[in-house]
Amino acid sequence: MAELTFTMMPEIAAIPASDWDGCGDGGDPFTSHRFLLALESSGSVGGRTGWHPRHLVARAGGSVVGVAPCYLKAHSQGEYIFDHAWADAWQRAGGAYYPKLQCAVPFTPASGPRLIARDARVQAGLLAAMAQVTDQAGLSSAHVTFCTGTERALAEAQGWLARTTTQYHWENRGYADFDDFLARLSSRKRKAIRKERERAQAFGGTIRSLRGDDILPRHWDAFWTFYQDTGGRKWGRPYLTRAFFDALHDTMRDDCLLVLAERDGRPVAGALNLIGRDTLFGRYWGCVEDHPFLHFELCYHRAIDWAIAHGMARVEAGAQGEHKLARGYMPSQTHSVHWIADAGFRAAIANYLQHETAAVGDDMAETAAFGPYRRDAEAEGGDR
Repeated sequence: MAELTFTMMPEIAAIPASDWDGCGDGGDPFTSHRFLLALESSGSVGGRTGWHPRHLVARAGGSVVGVAPCYLKAHSQGEYIFDHAWADAWQRAGGAYYPKLQCAVPFTPASGPRLIARDARVQAGLLAAMAQVTDQAGLSSAHVTFCTGTERALAEAQGWLARTTTQYHWENRGYADFDDFLARLSSRKRKAIRKERERAQAFGGTIRSLRGDDILPRHWDAFWTFYQDTGGRKWGRPYLTRAFFDALHDTMRDDCLLVLAERDGRPVAGALNLIGRDTLFGRYWGCVEDHPFLHFELCYHRAIDWAIAHGMARVEAGAQGEHKLARGYMPSQTHSVHWIADAGFRAAIANYLQHETAAVGDDMAETAAFGPYRRDAEAEGGDR
């Protein structure tokens, strides 16, 4: 391979989509050029948001061979891998934690490739370039969040600190349909889900799953209302602008699954999913009317229904939420890696992560023991 050179670009539009997308396999909607462009063109990142694009591009012989979505961050919001305590400790010690370098997809706690290249040597080079930028620019740290397990191992080999966190994912064990999935659960859990679905579907309207050209602008109008309500309650203000959903409609509606509950011809609740090659990613939910269990129906049960029907390997339903466990979503590891510039601060964080990793492992094992699956079904599923 020719010698690698690296540049940082202040906007995704400065990189041709064919160059960016050509570095990956096209299986992850969130690191696609069109998704990152939608974030920037809509004003959801950039400007005064505290997310300043600095996308890393690797070239060999003049050709783009690797990319990484990177941002200078002025805060730790919208990341879902929480380092607020690290920032507080470093600032109390007299340091400046911000800005930091963040390799991530803004507002998106979904695992996927972050070092987007077909050659491990290029991926290693991207990591080395991030560390070099961090050290030379006097930044406190660099962070690669929700990366793959392979990327984690590569980063650890280069001296980055690894962090393990937990989400709840549903795995498709070759189910024929939703009833087949239910048959693998304990009797009590199976009955509870059936009763829950009956109550949700009796809300007085209809539920539709829309994709591609079936999604109309008026559906985004309704979903924007849902998103504003949920975002306002969770974060104080929504991260995404209204223009983002217009961009999503224009360039990515084939990648979207919008599940809407309508009553008297009016949408009253909705859940938005993004479709990957083998994974359905649950992203946002909201409503203007409260109905028992409708949240679980739209976000979790309908996602499983759709995943089985379309041969998807899993459903990732976003960050947090132990309530997902009873609905078949089991604890799963997620990964991030961290480059800490100061040696003393680095040693302190390494010690913290050692204890945190052990605690996360214990918690996952304890939580999994309360899963809804029959023990014989789990053994059967493991042989598939």
